Amino acid sequence: MIVKSILSAKGSDVATIAPTATLADATTILADRKIGALVVTGAGGRITGIISERDIVRAFAQHGGNALRIPLSEVMTRKVVTCDPSDSVSVLMERMTAGKFRHLPVTENDQLVGIISIGDVVKYRLTELEFEHHAMRDYIQTA
Repeated sequence: MIVKSILSAKGSDVATIAPTATLADATTILADRKIGALVVTGAGGRITGIISERDIVRAFAQHGGNALRIPLSEVMTRKVVTCDPSDSVSVLMERMTAGKFRHLPVTENDQLVGIISIGDVVKYRLTELEFEHHAMRDYIQTA
């Protein structure tokens, strides 16, 4: 399975936020939408960073309660690893494992077209394993 298939099932809605927004703004959106990361976008929708729960914890550890007033541009992860709609799920798993992150923005022609979370990957793998289990059981029963 490829990323495009996962996006077609889950949708391509991506929560984004401006780099000038504060950490308080980001935490509100994350809590309201029950998600773990926001893609930080600048002019023309260009990806400038990503802010995840992990980034927020680091900001609080470093700045305490004052972290809520800090612009995202100061605490976001700037080096954003992305994937392509044609990438396979195994490629995603390798990138996520190697990079120790749980969210991959999906880009096509330098435009943000979706986001894949580790939860999306796990859901796909469980569905795939269940399908294989049923296929194997059906094969054994007909043999």
